[in-house]
Amino acid sequence: MNGATPHIVQYQGSKRNLAPQILQYIPKRFNRLIEPFAGMAAITIAVAKQRRADHYLLNDLNEPLVNVLKECIKHPQRLIDDYTRVWSEQLTYQGGSVEHFYKVRDDFNKGNQSAANMLYLLARCVKGSVRYSSSGQFNQSPDKRRMGTNPKNLARNVFLISSYLKDKTEFSSVDYREVTRNARRGDVVYMDPPYQGVCSSRDCRYFSGIDFNDFVECVDDLNRRGIDFIISYDGTCGDKQYGIDLPEELGLRKIMLNAGLSSQSLLLGKKETTVEALYLSHHLREAVAPIAQEQLLFAL
Repeated sequence: MNGATPHIVQYQGSKRNLAPQILQYIPKRFNRLIEPFAGMAAITIAVAKQRRADHYLLNDLNEPLVNVLKECIKHPQRLIDDYTRVWSEQLTYQGGSVEHFYKVRDDFNKGNQSAANMLYLLARCVKGSVRYSSSGQFNQSPDKRRMGTNPKNLARNVFLISSYLKDKTEFSSVDYREVTRNARRGDVVYMDPPYQGVCSSRDCRYFSGIDFNDFVECVDDLNRRGIDFIISYDGTCGDKQYGIDLPEELGLRKIMLNAGLSSQSLLLGKKETTVEALYLSHHLREAVAPIAQEQLLFAL
């Protein structure tokens, strides 16, 4: 089980690079991992690679995204075959590969939201960044410098991920509170909602906003029921802070994770370190040993 954790496709906001740090706060063995804001499921894949949990629940309000995960895990060969067909079309498309992207995007927005189309849009769009208009239309542009992940390179990761999670995973696309209400003792809930500083009312990666007070209520409910949970929620980049701390009365432990230099800042000619916050629930803050400061984690 050595080597880097596989991923399906580049995805903005993914916690894949932070996974080794985050996993140090997750129990070595437990029943079920729940991700209410799954994205590309980086933490679930990392946990499953180490066989820490018996079951997994992946949820995201973005249903086409969930369908990519479902197809990858349950039908990996079909996903590779379908993606290969869509990806290969750009090589011979009369209008060129950029126009092919827009064609697939138009088809997607008109209702053909297959896992292969969603995956191709993710693989080819700028920064692997999901963006939607106010009317729910996928509106991110193509990265003109590259063609998107080659199917041959994608296949190895897809089959590895399927081998970790097949027959162990449930999928849903509902409000995060519906998912957390069904959590029970023995589960670990990992939540990675969008940064408050980016989306106080609506995030263009999602179809609805994440209200701060609603989220605090959800966290308090998990606490009162004795459910273990971990939250990636706010952070800083240079002197810029994203969002406000979760309330002290929740009694959580806050850990600051060094996420390295900001790629966005580097593009602007700056060298700014991104620091992301991790909150641990009551039980986890006592049960999981603190990490040494020399590992570039700072406990508050």
